Amino acid sequence: MNVQHILIDDNNPEHHELSIYRTGRINRVRLQDKSYKTYCSLEIGAHDYAAFFHYDLPEFLNRLPFISESGNGLDSWDEAFLHNSSLGSMNQIIAERIASIDTEHNEIILLGWQEQPVGVAYFRDIDSARFLVFLGKLRVFIEESVTDGCDLEFIL
Repeated sequence: MNVQHILIDDNNPEHHELSIYRTGRINRVRLQDKSYKTYCSLEIGAHDYAAFFHYDLPEFLNRLPFISESGNGLDSWDEAFLHNSSLGSMNQIIAERIASIDTEHNEIILLGWQEQPVGVAYFRDIDSARFLVFLGKLRVFIEESVTDGCDLEFIL
């Protein structure tokens, strides 16, 4: 079978329409509020979303007691909450993962494929240094959430 290879380009609007092009958001919320209110948000762009899963952050973070409707904890295509009391541990896990990321090399990863109606494999170039910048922003976001007494909602 002849398979077309597509390297996802964030500057190509047609790629934004692909189901494999995923983004997310982390909201600062308070679980004890009587009504839902977002106090602040951190967007997860498509590059950082793919890197988040490539570097196994959900797997490591799921050691924490996430609350999710599906019961899967922190997972793709899901919404999960993490109580403020676990945010310090979350930051520690992220710090450990940061230390393990090789910033000397970018990686091309396979995001997914389809066989019908045409064979297509979707790839993404992961810039580890760029992802580390995102993780730095995430760590600040977490620290501010701790200070503000907020919990986190992950919409992945």
